Amino acid sequence: MPRGDKSAYTDKQKRKAGYIEESYKKRGMPEEEAEARAWAIVNKIHGGGEKSGSGRGKPENIEVYKKGGRKGGAASAKRTKAAKSRAAKKAAKTRARNKLKKTSARKRKPKARKRRA
Repeated sequence: MPRGDKSAYTDKQKRKAGYIEESYKKRGMPEEEAEARAWAIVNKIHGGGEKSGSGRGKPENIEVYKKGGRKGGAASAKRTKAAKSRAAKKAAKTRARNKLKKTSARKRKPKARKRRA
């Protein structure tokens, strides 16, 4: 099998690589670089091509997906308020309000209790 041959990959792996590559292209990456990265990610997830047959599959490495979520979250924190979605704006407001409540609760002095005789 020559280097770069994709015949050992399943249809699912090929689809996944296609979606990843499309995403990179949409962000302005050159086509060759996008394809290389897409297949690198698929290899990281699946450990290379998968041969057919019962009991030959291995579980997917989901760490790759988690990394993407962390990166995306960091990127969204840098966006302006106007660029955020309505739901994200609402969530940000709630977090700010809750944070304010916590700090103001700490500053208040506890009320003196009346003693019973």
